[in-house]
This record gives sequence, C-alpha cells and structure tokens, in this order.
Amino acid sequence: MKPIIVIALLTAVCLIGDSMLYIVLPTHWQEAGLSSLWEVGVLLSINRLIRLPLNPIVGWLYKKISTRQGVLLAAALAFATTLSYGFVKGFLPLLLIRCVWGLAWTFLRLGSYVAIVDCSTDLNRGHSMGMFNGLYRLGSFVGMLAGGFIADYYGLYMTALLFGAITLLSIPSALLWVPTSTDKRTSGEENTSNKSVLWKNRMILRALLTGMLVAMIFQGMFTATLSYLVQAHNSAIINIAGFTLGATSLAGILQAIRWGWEPWLAPWVGKISDGRYGRGMVLIASLLLAICLFALLPLDIPIIPWLLIVIGIQLAATALTTITDAIASDAASSSSKLLVLTAYSIAIDFGAAMGPFLGYLLNTFVQAYAAYWGAVGTLLLLTFAWLATGKAARRIIFLKS
Repeated sequence: MKPIIVIALLTAVCLIGDSMLYIVLPTHWQEAGLSSLWEVGVLLSINRLIRLPLNPIVGWLYKKISTRQGVLLAAALAFATTLSYGFVKGFLPLLLIRCVWGLAWTFLRLGSYVAIVDCSTDLNRGHSMGMFNGLYRLGSFVGMLAGGFIADYYGLYMTALLFGAITLLSIPSALLWVPTSTDKRTSGEENTSNKSVLWKNRMILRALLTGMLVAMIFQGMFTATLSYLVQAHNSAIINIAGFTLGATSLAGILQAIRWGWEPWLAPWVGKISDGRYGRGMVLIASLLLAICLFALLPLDIPIIPWLLIVIGIQLAATALTTITDAIASDAASSSSKLLVLTAYSIAIDFGAAMGPFLGYLLNTFVQAYAAYWGAVGTLLLLTFAWLATGKAARRIIFLKS
C-alpha cells in the first residue's frame, strides 16, 4: 500500500494546475488570449486526445525505465505547464502546453495502475483503487477550490504563478521517495498474439466501454462545464444566505467538496465492492442515482436544492469512477496486465477528451442543457447493458464468494 500512497500524493501535487484550469478557463478565457468559448472546450479536451497515441508508447517505456524516472519526468513537465498558464497567451501556444501536460499525466497514471494491480488482490483491489483515487484527487481539491477564488480576485497570472511554485515541490519528492525499481514484466507477456484477448473477452470489452462513458460524462463533460452550468442556471453572481459568490468561485467550491470527500469515500466504496455483493450491485445503484439526478438538473429549481442535486451527481461520480477502475483492474489481473491497463487508459482518455468538446458543442448549438439530457440517455443504455450481463460475468462481477 505504501507505493500507492506515495505516487498518489505526488500525482495530487502535479494535478493542481490542470484542475485549476477546468474551473478558471471557462470564465477567464479572454484573459488567456482566447477569442471564443469553443476554444475552451478544445483546450480542455486536447490533453486527453493526445494521450490516445501516447498510452502504448509510455507503456512500452515503463519496461525500459524505472518508476522514479517516469514520475520525475512527469513532475518536471507538470511544473513547466502549470507555470506556463500564466505567461502564455493565445489558442495555439496553449494547445501545445496542454499536449505536454497530457504526456505528464500518462506517465503518472499508467505507472499508478500497474502498481495497484501488483500490490493488491481480489480481496482488496477495490479498496486500493479507491485509496489511490481519493488521495490523488486532493490535488483537484486544492486546484479547484483555491483556483476559483484566486482567479476571481487576482487573475489567471497570479494563480498560475502560485500553483507553479507548489508543483515545483513534486520534483525533489520524486527523487527522494519514489522507488527506482523497473517493471519486471517480460516482453513475452505482452506479445502481439495477446492483443486478441481485448476483442474476445466480453468482460474486458464491457469494462472498457463503461470506463469510456463514465469518463466522458463525469471527468469530461460535467467537470469542464460546471462553472458554465452554474452561470447558465443562475447568473454570473450568486447570492446565498447573504454571501455573494462568482460563478467560478461557486463551481470551485462544488468541485472541491467532491475532492474533499474522496480520500475517505472512494476507499469505502471500493471496500464495499470487495464484499459479498460484488462490484456490479454498487455500479447499478450508482448509475440509477446519476440518471435521476441528471434528469432533475435542467429544471427550474431554487438555488439550494439545485446545489444539492449537483453534489449528489458528484457522489455518484465518485462511486462510478472507483468501481469502473476496480472492474478494469480485475480484468487486468486475470489477463494480459499491461495490455488491458493500456487499453483501459486509452478508453477513458478518449471518453474524457470527448466530454468537454461534446458538452460545449451541445450546450452551444442545441440548447443550454442538452449535454445533461444526453448524459441521462447514455447512462440508461449503460445500465441496461450491465443488467443484461451473462451468467458467467454475474458470478465474477455481481456476486463475490
């Protein structure tokens, strides 16, 4: 468990700048030198799109370099990109910076997934995955909560400067505490013939599809459009119990609430899924909760109940992210490990990349809440797919012995 905790905390520090951008950029895009809101969607998506070809390359590199070298490179890139958000203006330069951050995140995440599979068993894999997800999201907690307030009062430049200084601390931390061991997998384990396992195993395919759609809706669309959603449903300035908040600040608070509960809620959800009811039951319950709440989101509801709905969606997001990661790890542990984890990373990156783009596209050209109605339909189809799971898969996923 110690290697998972160390890498998770380092990842949290590296994630601060990226998380800040999801809250700040939708409302401070002109300060960043952008000319249109659609450019925001592209910038919040490109770092995930670029990871699609990078995942197999980084997976191969982890066979050649140590974990410390990979994490150290990621930390240096995270520092450079976070600092650049305050100095670089314009769409094309920022596009390049977001691509560089995509490389950094690929090194961080793929190394973490492999460590979790290596350090866990069927009895505690959900808890281990929840522990990692909960701890690294502390970076999102700081980035979104502090980032929203600092940007509203001092602007994007000062926010990036401060967060860049914090991210710099991850470099000596990687040198001191990340292990130097290289990956012990042999080249024969991940040979070309094993690639057919992805297309022949229905449980692996179902895990990949579920991860992609959950990432598209929650990591991509909902996270990237939350400050837009707050402003569209209420206004740019919101008054709650006599306190006046900007839409960016309120969105930062809402996101920070989720990252604040993740360190204890995500491990708890994972531990429940390790029990006798299995992961499928928790998955179905979380899907149904998310469907109901997304359907309520566009309604004309007073601010306090509406904010509770948003918080409920984030509860469902924590559960769904933890469970889908655990299901993918189960599939990897019983198959070609690095191949399945790389494919899963590609799937969730694709979904997360499409989320902001589709969200802003639908909300801009269809109607203000079109993306959230789309989420209802997508989650319904996903629920039906899991309810139709075959008997063999039910024994593995739904019922734990």
